[in-house]
Amino acid sequence: MNQMTAPAAPQDGYVTEDGRTIGGVVMEMRNITLRFGGVVAIKDISFDIREGEIRAIIGPNGAGKSSMLNVISGFYHPQEGEVWYKGEKRPPMRPYQVARQGIARTFQNIALFEGMTVLDNVMTGRLNHMTASILDQAFWWGKAQKEETANRQKAEEIIDFLEIQNIRKTPVGRLPYGLKKRVELARALAAEPKILLLDEPMAGMNVEEKEDMSRFVLDVNDEFGTTIVLIEHDMGVVMDLSDRVVVMDYGRKIGDGTPDEVRSNQEVIDAYLGVSHD
Repeated sequence: MNQMTAPAAPQDGYVTEDGRTIGGVVMEMRNITLRFGGVVAIKDISFDIREGEIRAIIGPNGAGKSSMLNVISGFYHPQEGEVWYKGEKRPPMRPYQVARQGIARTFQNIALFEGMTVLDNVMTGRLNHMTASILDQAFWWGKAQKEETANRQKAEEIIDFLEIQNIRKTPVGRLPYGLKKRVELARALAAEPKILLLDEPMAGMNVEEKEDMSRFVLDVNDEFGTTIVLIEHDMGVVMDLSDRVVVMDYGRKIGDGTPDEVRSNQEVIDAYLGVSHD
């Protein structure tokens, strides 16, 4: 059996036209194939993610985009292929183990605790930063008290950053859809991720809500240096936000490059973007 070799060393980073720094390859999907019984959701797909970039994954419904995000986050384990993270092959992991590596996500369908307040929901994103014993937590003393104070301060900073201070004590179930999406983003950011996975963060939003969310995505990337992997159907949002785009169709990769390169790819135009307008 041939031994698999490590991927080549990451290329040097570069600075974008708007002054953002894009680093070397931080994650690489290598020949990923995922099956559910006889259905092939992902077929032999490879692409990389560079530190500090906004990397979009697009494609028609059923293309396998969310399945790929689930592979990255550890919800699914591919039958073939490898995930490399920070220069090392990642063994099969459960989602909480992936989260401890600095990878957080939001979901296509909102997954919040609707009976809890906004602040309490954001605090759940700090669980991996809570290391006090059950006894300390039960009596709220010593290490548990210090951690609670520090984690609450971080949660409040995220709430301020996303401009939801006025609803911090409001139960999430009372909020409109657009604000729930922002709270879910806040909870993911509370984990202080190195890579943030966003599964259709603009879905169901009106124009104003999309503009707000787009601004926050850019701010997260710019101010925190967070690498972002984004699934989104709004092509205007994708082309405006993304540094590079992966295009999937029926589980295959049919395009990979900058927004301009993807826009001019005839296979992508035929499968997804529609008729080219020269």
